[in-house]
Amino acid sequence: MEEYIATFFSHFGATRFKKNCSRQGLPAQVMPVPRSLSSSCGTCVKYVSDKNPVPREHLQEIEQIVRIAGEDQYEVIYRAQDL
Repeated sequence: MEEYIATFFSHFGATRFKKNCSRQGLPAQVMPVPRSLSSSCGTCVKYVSDKNPVPREHLQEIEQIVRIAGEDQYEVIYRAQDL
């Protein structure tokens, strides 16, 4: 399983995403965005997934998704088109 961080355009989007992860049995937590990543709302969700890490049902709320590649190292795997 890999760890990911999703950043959002709004805090509401982050909380909805976290609830969806919980319903699917995926470990997830809402937290402040790490300094090396930028975000519109300052809230992100750190989660674990072994499936497709980019959920289709929340794409309009997600600013970006990064895979945690190491301590303070991230690989962008999804970025909203209008950034």
